[in-house]
Amino acid sequence: MSKTIAITGAPGWLGTTLAQALAEGAQFRSITQEPTRVRCLVEPSVNDGTLRQLGGDVELVPVDLRKPQSVEGALDGCDAVVHAAGVIHPKRIRDLYSVNVQGTKNIIQEAIRAKVGRLVFISSNSPAGISRTHSHWMREEESPRPYFNYGESKLQAEQMVEGAFRSGDLETVILRPCWFYGPNQPERQSRFFRMIQAGNPMVFGDGRNLRSMSYVSNTVQGTLLALAVEKAAGRTYWMTDKRPYSFIEILETVAEILEVKDLRPRYIPSLVSTACQVADALIQKTGLYQKEIHVVGELASSIAVSVDRAVDELGYDPEIELEEGMRRSIEWCRANGQL
Repeated sequence: MSKTIAITGAPGWLGTTLAQALAEGAQFRSITQEPTRVRCLVEPSVNDGTLRQLGGDVELVPVDLRKPQSVEGALDGCDAVVHAAGVIHPKRIRDLYSVNVQGTKNIIQEAIRAKVGRLVFISSNSPAGISRTHSHWMREEESPRPYFNYGESKLQAEQMVEGAFRSGDLETVILRPCWFYGPNQPERQSRFFRMIQAGNPMVFGDGRNLRSMSYVSNTVQGTLLALAVEKAAGRTYWMTDKRPYSFIEILETVAEILEVKDLRPRYIPSLVSTACQVADALIQKTGLYQKEIHVVGELASSIAVSVDRAVDELGYDPEIELEEGMRRSIEWCRANGQL
């Protein structure tokens, strides 16, 4: 009998691509995914038209993750659940905790009640924070240093997932992707491309700071492995491309694909980014959130990680790197009128 895999976070960036890989089947060097039944737990207010166009056996169930009564029964008959739903850029700070923490708690409790075989939790780099130096690649065993409230909310969610495993109530795996890119991207990523296309994007610092990035199909591959590999239970894995890229390399790669003839980055002192971190902290203490200040606050920092554990234990084999991933992203943007 075919398994049923539940997904939260669809029709989000990762959730949609994962749902398609599960429902229609997918082939990677490290794993072959046969088509299986998929149950997408969808926020009632979200447009689910993209999911309805997927092939295969896809069931859509409206669920408000913040409410235990809404989640009740949503995982009945499911063999596993990938919990990818979360708020990154909230309107108010409390939204981070109502969705990322309370929502995760509700999914864990329902997974235990429904006797789901495994829960894969899609976390973030933010519980680990930023690299201590530009040359430091973070590893899973390092102590967490959560970056502002988003990092704290995802860390609290991770701790609940780990607690469910330690108690023996639920088999779990935690994945930590970094900066997503790839088809189905949100408007904020397309806006980044348009800034580069204009020829004079801003660079905070000297541009040599490193950023680990997660091409969406690489993350899907890692998620399928996390569902399938028995010894992954109870473990946490970074889930990114093979290596981090310097910020200037990212800009130059995108510019080349966009055929920008005269790329002239505007170099802004890193002190401006540091000042935005201070401002971000003060704003968040009021319970409010300002996305642009938050984003600028980390642009001069390095967020670089090692995927050695995932390679060694899962057989993770990220097939797409920066140039090809950005080429596919840009092709998707053009096909969807975003460039």
